[in-house]
Amino acid sequence: MNFTAKLNQAIATNNSLLIVGLDPNPEMMPSKYPQSQDLLEDLETWLLWVIESTSDRVCAYKPTLGFYEALGIAGLQLLERVLAGIPQSIPVILDAKHSDLNTSTVFAKAIFEQWQVDAVTLTPFAGQDHAAPFLVYTDKAVFILAHTSNPQAETLQRYPSFEQPFYLQVVQEAQSWATPEQLYLEVGTTNTEVLGKIRAIAPERTILLRSLWSKKNNLESLINIGLNSMGEGLLIPIPQDFLASNNLATEVANLNHKLNTYRVAKTSQAASCDLWTPDVCLLSFHPYQSLILELFDIGCLLFGEYVQASGATFSYYIDLRKIISNPHLFNQVLDAYGDIVKQLEFDRIAGIPYGALPTATGLALNLQRPMIFPRKEVKAHGTRRLIEGNFHPGEKVVVIDDILISGKSVMEGAEKLKSAGLKIEDIVVFIDHEGGVKDRLKDNGYRAHSVLSISEITDTLYEAGRINQEQYNSFKENH
Repeated sequence: MNFTAKLNQAIATNNSLLIVGLDPNPEMMPSKYPQSQDLLEDLETWLLWVIESTSDRVCAYKPTLGFYEALGIAGLQLLERVLAGIPQSIPVILDAKHSDLNTSTVFAKAIFEQWQVDAVTLTPFAGQDHAAPFLVYTDKAVFILAHTSNPQAETLQRYPSFEQPFYLQVVQEAQSWATPEQLYLEVGTTNTEVLGKIRAIAPERTILLRSLWSKKNNLESLINIGLNSMGEGLLIPIPQDFLASNNLATEVANLNHKLNTYRVAKTSQAASCDLWTPDVCLLSFHPYQSLILELFDIGCLLFGEYVQASGATFSYYIDLRKIISNPHLFNQVLDAYGDIVKQLEFDRIAGIPYGALPTATGLALNLQRPMIFPRKEVKAHGTRRLIEGNFHPGEKVVVIDDILISGKSVMEGAEKLKSAGLKIEDIVVFIDHEGGVKDRLKDNGYRAHSVLSISEITDTLYEAGRINQEQYNSFKENH
């Protein structure tokens, strides 16, 4: 069971969005746990009592690694015992934002394979390279820190301007790193405007909302902004001072009841929902007609004069990055890929960085097949691995990419995989720009498959009236 499924099951079972921090902080222990000479034993007894008191009232636990590391080797041993005391049905989010590029691969292996935690919190400043070694574990998840409530961070977070702050750029960038099932956001704020801006950019992401208890007067407003129309989309830590209470179970139950009243109010307000419909009936029906039209309607398919990254000018431009912000549409795209991939023979799925990584991750989840990926560039530090993920030489890999223009990038990625002893026969892309690229790949020993060709897309859009005669003629003249 992947993290999202496990989390959703815990939310449904306990009817709760609450999570509990499990930090061995002696200052937070209730009075019934007097500090003795054996502090570690007292801490363990207390934390296991916290788990016992809340396991039927919360949806996740979040131990902070730094607290355990501060206690030395004995602290890490304590962490292992605390993790063992958490029911298997409740997911564990390890707060460990101090890892870096040099250690990310080995750290991911340690926490996900040895400690068996379900998710980890990460800082975004090293970019996708930092998150990638964690994201190759397709049944796990990462929480990207998007905003902190620390007043001294405002200078950085608001840069370069109030209208275009850096924290929103973090959210936008993280959107392309992985699917909503694997990438979550961590937001520390009491400011409803900040939360509203983040929610507007990432409506489909679940947000771990931190630091909300410092201003209880706007709690309902924060919850209302953060929740989606289904009363979901937020994870809410219990206040730290609850852990010092001898009546922890009762206080958590009361808080959960209060939050659930907000959830009920939110869902009752949702009298309607946005529903996209194709609003056309074409004489020649394309199997992916609705998918093509919706891609156009949300701005993924643009027609005009556009300069491409290669310097060439096309009469159209394709931007598939918006797909991952629309769960319904993204699921359609994954199904379309899956229609092809399920017919192929392979041992592992490989995504080409960076555009195809969310798609490859989604396919790995849907098809329950292991995923790897070739690095775009090999770092001069750390493990210097060319291929991220677990694999064995001789295995057959299907390569996933988003758009096939010249075939250069996908062949470079395939060659990296082949250099590690893997077999590559099939390459699957979403859109083929045509121009003989599939034949070029065939000449290099690859079978190329595409969900759509640019001609299919243009013909469907023209027949549906989405593009006019001039745009259609321009495409035909230049293609």
